[in-house]
Amino acid sequence: MATLAPPVAPQQGGRPAEDEKHAGAPPRVLGIFRATPFTYATLIVVSAILSIPLVFAVSISLSSDHTVSTNTFSILPHEFEWRNFTRVFGSDLPMGRFLINSLLISLGSVIGQMVSSGLVGYAFARLRAPGKNVMFLVVIATMMIPTQITMIPQFILFKDLGWVNTYLPLIVPNFFSNAFNVFLVRQFVSRLPSELDEAAMVDGLGFFGIYRRIMLPMLWPVLIAIGIFTLTYNWGDFMGPLIYLNDDTKMPLALGVQYITTTAVAGQPPPWNLVMVGSILLTLPMIAVYYLGQRYLYEMDISGGSAGVK
Repeated sequence: MATLAPPVAPQQGGRPAEDEKHAGAPPRVLGIFRATPFTYATLIVVSAILSIPLVFAVSISLSSDHTVSTNTFSILPHEFEWRNFTRVFGSDLPMGRFLINSLLISLGSVIGQMVSSGLVGYAFARLRAPGKNVMFLVVIATMMIPTQITMIPQFILFKDLGWVNTYLPLIVPNFFSNAFNVFLVRQFVSRLPSELDEAAMVDGLGFFGIYRRIMLPMLWPVLIAIGIFTLTYNWGDFMGPLIYLNDDTKMPLALGVQYITTTAVAGQPPPWNLVMVGSILLTLPMIAVYYLGQRYLYEMDISGGSAGVK
């Protein structure tokens, strides 16, 4: 009686045999760097060096007016004039107004970038249109144009529109997205399976329905990261408000810090302690935003543009 030989699994390119060879081996761990005491010592030294300007700024902000007039500052604080943080909110220094102006400009810009970048990036990733790739290359090429080249044409345009000395030139352009942000969203959406869109189309959803119900919940990490980038840029932007704003009451905090230096009495040095208080108020919100939103920056995975679904 003939016997049947046991079935042999097909081998393609030798991979099954190779897998069997390494079946009992422990999984490989890639990219793991084990820190040593030398690593920690190096990080501590570098961090201390990089922190010197911030510590010096805090020391100046806590200095007395006498120290400012004699210009005898020290890197480590030896005076603690905490009332400097309340003096900047006096009637002669409308720091509260500067803060509100910065919030209005920054939040308007963040909303504009998150809305426009999400829609434009999703359209470049999913919609089928002739010349779409050429248009995307043109959009990406705009990142190579220096900002200084477009300053004068933009100023003439906004002046003709009557937008000078208003917040519109600082907020409205953000509703037309940014090339870098569009690139991030497009790369993110390209990694998502297209079957999600096809299944949603079978259920009767259109372009905006798919974006709102399917894509938007998965896009939150990259959109929040874009919001952090936009907030960081606009919160500390000095050049834009300097060009378009003339009224002191409309100045954001970045210009307001410079405004404090103009309050010095003739022949006297500027109140550097109050200037540093304004600079610290300009810095602290950014540190808090980065601390709260850093996990979204990691989830976005900028280097690979492959945040995907995690």
